[in-house]
Amino acid sequence: MERQIKMLWDFRGPNAQPTATHHEVHLKEYVTMKSIPETITGVEQLSAMHTVAFLVTNEAWVAQVREDLKPHRGQVYLPKK
Repeated sequence: MERQIKMLWDFRGPNAQPTATHHEVHLKEYVTMKSIPETITGVEQLSAMHTVAFLVTNEAWVAQVREDLKPHRGQVYLPKK
């Protein structure tokens, strides 16, 4: 199985959670438009003032997603067992 990368977009402030949730809608649209296989999207609230939207995809897609969507950061994705 190819290594997967979790790309994250940080949202901060009192509207962080709804903004990140809305951003996830656009991530899903992008995945559909580009026909990217084996993806996971989601939102994680890290605190009352910091929420992230994320996209997990195979490493082969990372360069394209980075160029198109400019994630704030990324990390190797290790699924929970």
